[in-house]
Amino acid sequence: MERRNFLKLLGGSLSGIAFRDILFPNALMAKSKDQVKGEELLGVLVDTTLCIGCRSCERACAEINSLPIPNLKEPKIFEKRRVTSETQYTVVNRYISRQGEEIFVKTQCMHCNYPGCASACLVKAMHKIETGPVNWETNCLGCRYCMVACPFDIPKFEYNSPLPKIQKCNFCWGKRLKVGEPPACVVVCPTGAMFFGTRREVVEEAKRRIYQQPRKYYHHIYGENEVGGTSWVYLAAVPFAEIGFRTDLGTTPYPKLSKGFLTNIAVIDLVVPALLLGISYAVKRRK
Repeated sequence: MERRNFLKLLGGSLSGIAFRDILFPNALMAKSKDQVKGEELLGVLVDTTLCIGCRSCERACAEINSLPIPNLKEPKIFEKRRVTSETQYTVVNRYISRQGEEIFVKTQCMHCNYPGCASACLVKAMHKIETGPVNWETNCLGCRYCMVACPFDIPKFEYNSPLPKIQKCNFCWGKRLKVGEPPACVVVCPTGAMFFGTRREVVEEAKRRIYQQPRKYYHHIYGENEVGGTSWVYLAAVPFAEIGFRTDLGTTPYPKLSKGFLTNIAVIDLVVPALLLGISYAVKRRK
């Protein structure tokens, strides 16, 4: 993006939306509610009892997003817990249950029904698409408020890029969901550990599995109600705290909990940097 266009975008964004959202934080929740279409949201059920840790999903994700291809035969990959990064949108970790059994867990963006990252974004680069995916646009300022607002620590920043922006799982929206195809990771899973459908369908499928095999599953669907619900939900054979999931999040949507976040930022802290940037550019141009 040219500097002139960037300045126009920055000025327009701050004047058009930042003041309104800072002064009236309840509007953030209202907009999120309007974007959630209930049963029409798409979702994925991840059944961790079926995951074998093959990491085929990691490779498929890298291929469709033109990211570095992971080495699936790396022998020590499961010796430490990994997190997603700006060059790897999904990772599989191994946990050992109290009974000594291996449990593999796939991690990616949860695509919250009421995304805290979107409510924290000053220029609305991060937003929730009506069918469920939480994605970002090219007008990302790199402020990284979304990283702070995400309860799952998903958005990652390109610190080593000359033009850095946020990166994360995009639910294969542009290349697959938009044309009616399931996410790449779902398609390549050899054990069917992921079930794709509307959010209503995946939650119903999770309940059906628990009902039919009550001794196999821990009786909780992670993501059904956490932080207001997520598009990706999970089943497990053990309590979720044992396999790396946060269990302290509650059911209140994060935009409601964090609505005072931006109110604690002085308006001058938002305006002055943009103003100084504009003055600096104008002075250099005259010279």
